[in-house]
Amino acid sequence: MSGRIAVPDTMQALVLTAPGSFEMREVPTPSPAGDELLCRVRACAICGTDPKIVKGAYKGTWPPSYPAVIGHEWAGEVVVQGAEVAASPKLAIRFAPGTRVAGEAHRGCGQCDNCLAGHYTICQNYGDASSGHRHYGFTAQGAYAEYVVASARALHPLPDGMSFTDGSMLDTAGVALRGVQRGRVGVGDTVVVLGPGPIGVFTMQFAKAAGAEKVIAVGRGARLSQAGEFGAITVDYEAMDPVAAVRELTGGQGAEVVIECAGTKASCTQSVGMTKKGGRLVMNGLPAEPIEIPWTKIVLDEIDMLGVRANPNTSVPALALIANGTVQVGPILSHTFPLAEFGTALATLVERRDGAMKVVMIP
Repeated sequence: MSGRIAVPDTMQALVLTAPGSFEMREVPTPSPAGDELLCRVRACAICGTDPKIVKGAYKGTWPPSYPAVIGHEWAGEVVVQGAEVAASPKLAIRFAPGTRVAGEAHRGCGQCDNCLAGHYTICQNYGDASSGHRHYGFTAQGAYAEYVVASARALHPLPDGMSFTDGSMLDTAGVALRGVQRGRVGVGDTVVVLGPGPIGVFTMQFAKAAGAEKVIAVGRGARLSQAGEFGAITVDYEAMDPVAAVRELTGGQGAEVVIECAGTKASCTQSVGMTKKGGRLVMNGLPAEPIEIPWTKIVLDEIDMLGVRANPNTSVPALALIANGTVQVGPILSHTFPLAEFGTALATLVERRDGAMKVVMIP
């Protein structure tokens, strides 16, 4: 490997051994090849999808097999450059050893029609490692470890002064920004966000930055209260009919943009009734069960229904808006744990202990 500095031959990693089972293990430290870099992980946040992966909800796909190392919302520092990075003057400088970076989960093959159009999160060669495709923490080794290998195309230098823990929020923030972009949020729009979790709260902030006049948050409990602190009009779905409430708040018309971030059967169905005729409905949650959608209303009201797959091309603007203070990370990042305490951290997130929003692991 070009540009190698001393790194241990083995590292500590959180290893999934079977559905519902995990343990800390000493495993070989990965080596970067081609356009990859070996990075030391300084912070890795638990994604809302991770508990399902740990449980085995997607076994055979995420991960393809066991044992496996997952985790994809991370920040750290470059340690070793792969040969192609070292041979490229621009990349070698951009990702010099010691450079502080945050990672994306997706690295497309770079050759299919979707990748060439910039849609690398829906790469047509998904899961085919021989094509160059990687989905870190899903189909390729992730970042619940001391070190991770990632393509230069999936890495972004952190702005000066941004902490590693804040940097680990990049993936979540980028997904939220993608939803706002897909919804074409414009100046003066009313935006409804269902599910005021981490992605939902980021979505509210990006919607405001895009010029939304009014943001309505639909949820419950502490998370809904926090959405109110971010300036959203709150609708408690346990205390009232959320569709009727949104209609009342919008003069009976519904919102120009509705962004569904909860992924539950109820919220997905209700989101259609909250959308204005000719409006945009963005599905940014990941449902775990089949859901019936009122297609007749979508057709007759000419509602644009838009899916979101991760965060293509949103990392740079998301980092910029976080760095200049337009979008706040601090209130979303609620807990940190050593990686060795992953079990406690996972339970803290899933059970929402002590108002948990975003939980970050420190290797």
